[in-house]
Amino acid sequence: MLKPLLDRPPEGPTWVVGQLGQSLDGCIATRTGDANFVNGPEVLLHLHRLRALCDAIIIGAATAAIDNPQLTTRRVEGANPVRVLIDPGLQLPPTLRAFTDKQAPTLLVCDATRAAEANDRVGADQVLAVPGLTRQDGSMDVRPMLSALRHRGLRVLFVEGGGVTVTRFVEQDCMDRLHLSIAPVLIGAGRPGLSLPGRAVMRECPRPAAGVFRLGADVLWDLDLRQATHSPQGQGM
Repeated sequence: MLKPLLDRPPEGPTWVVGQLGQSLDGCIATRTGDANFVNGPEVLLHLHRLRALCDAIIIGAATAAIDNPQLTTRRVEGANPVRVLIDPGLQLPPTLRAFTDKQAPTLLVCDATRAAEANDRVGADQVLAVPGLTRQDGSMDVRPMLSALRHRGLRVLFVEGGGVTVTRFVEQDCMDRLHLSIAPVLIGAGRPGLSLPGRAVMRECPRPAAGVFRLGADVLWDLDLRQATHSPQGQGM
């Protein structure tokens, strides 16, 4: 599951791997946002290995606000990645650990039109103002952000969460692989993982090439989103 990342040419194009840890019923947290801990320690160790192998780690504003994570490689050997917090609405408090602990470089990503406000909040050295990040309808386009990160030499990117952010990358065809870790737990009406647009019929649903690995009590699906097939028309039970 780590070999595709290790085999990637160092000077190749931007390469994005995402991860979600979820319950059997597809939730990444309870309805209040509590995700400690959906998965077991083996998945947490795997997550830290992914961090150590990537240039930057990306999370959305909701995940940053709820978890206030460190986003470091403290459980494994390896350098801390650059921490990238997507916050187009500039809602994150400047007191978050990622902005203050100095353990690794941090970038707050916002649209270029709000650069001055972001600079005042967290300092210009911690702001990546991206032209075209926010579309006219208010939605986000992640492609300009990927280009801006690559311009800074950040090519191997790890999208750690949450569900909305990972969904956005998958929906915009900006993710190469997805590590989906499923824990033997039922959360109920919690916060969903992937929330992609629905398909009308099964034959239109993509089926990514997949590897399956046991990590303690959890099962990790390594999904190659660039190698997806569809169910043949007429195939059935």
